[in-house]
Amino acid sequence: MAQREATLYRMKLPTNECPFGLLAKRMLEDADFLVDEHLLTSREQVDALKSKHGVSTTPLVFIDGERIGGSEELARYLEQVPQD
Repeated sequence: MAQREATLYRMKLPTNECPFGLLAKRMLEDADFLVDEHLLTSREQVDALKSKHGVSTTPLVFIDGERIGGSEELARYLEQVPQD
C-alpha cells in the first residue's frame, strides 16, 4: 500500500514555535504519513493562511486535499482511520 500523504501548515516564528503544530507533525509521522510541511515564518504568513481558510488558529492539516483542521481535529480523524 502506498504511503499516505498529508499537508501541514504550522507556525514557526523567530520567537515562538507553535507546540500544536509540532504535535500535529508527530501524530502524522506516527501514523506513517508522508508530511509535506509548510512553515509559516512570519506573522503575515500566519495571518494570510488564517484569512484564506477562515480559521483562527494554526496548525492546519490537509489529507487527500480535504481540510482536516488543527491538532484536535487531526487526533479525532486519526482515531477513525484504519491503521496499516
